[in-house]
Amino acid sequence: EGLVDHSDSLGSAGRFGDGDVQWMTAGKGVQHAEMFPLLNQDEKNPFELFQIWLNLPKRSKKVPPHYKMLWAEDIPVIHQTDAEGKKTTVTVYAGTYEGNPAPTPNPDSWAADPANQVALWRFQLEPGATATIPALDESVPRKLFYYQGNSVVADGQTVQQQSIITVDSTRDVEIQNGAETSFLLLMQGKPINEPVATYGPFVANDGSELQALFQEYQRTQFGGWPWDNHDVVHGNEHKRFALHADGSREDR
Repeated sequence: EGLVDHSDSLGSAGRFGDGDVQWMTAGKGVQHAEMFPLLNQDEKNPFELFQIWLNLPKRSKKVPPHYKMLWAEDIPVIHQTDAEGKKTTVTVYAGTYEGNPAPTPNPDSWAADPANQVALWRFQLEPGATATIPALDESVPRKLFYYQGNSVVADGQTVQQQSIITVDSTRDVEIQNGAETSFLLLMQGKPINEPVATYGPFVANDGSELQALFQEYQRTQFGGWPWDNHDVVHGNEHKRFALHADGSREDR
């Protein structure tokens, strides 16, 4: 919800929001800025954003950075009705939900290989609705984040708002909603099973690699900053677009 203005050291830029997904693979290093334009001068500018970090395996830590937009119009939305006529909407940002595949992820992402079973699905349940998270044919870590609503019961557990629970991927898991519309985010994927070292926005496999990253950033600035200022905002129009480093442009 709301709008975000993006710019980065690749020369890419864009404005996205209202259900869009920006997928950025940092790879060997990229600078980027995300600004939040206040287009409504006389009323509120509501805003909600999830920033989800997906690690890369060691072999892919030095891949070229990649910027891609998944526009809301291209993201599958599945509408379901339970036995009582109550509705659930499932939005498929990554992975495949009941035969409905998400848009293609970035080429070097851990999500690019279907064998890694990466999935990101949003469940919107109307009051009193019941939905089912379908089972997989293997055990894969799954987390369910309940971020908006009044009350839900998932897999027999009462889930508190703004909390995350672990759910079993080897069997169907039922979600029973309470008296208000609820929103939940399912995050799933096979583990990379490699050590991770982080400091601020820097991610590596160990401390020595982190130190090398710091030195590289100080030396190269990951390509430098091609924009006139660091807090770039893309005008006053409510218009979504993406400008890519190769000069191509998408308008929505």
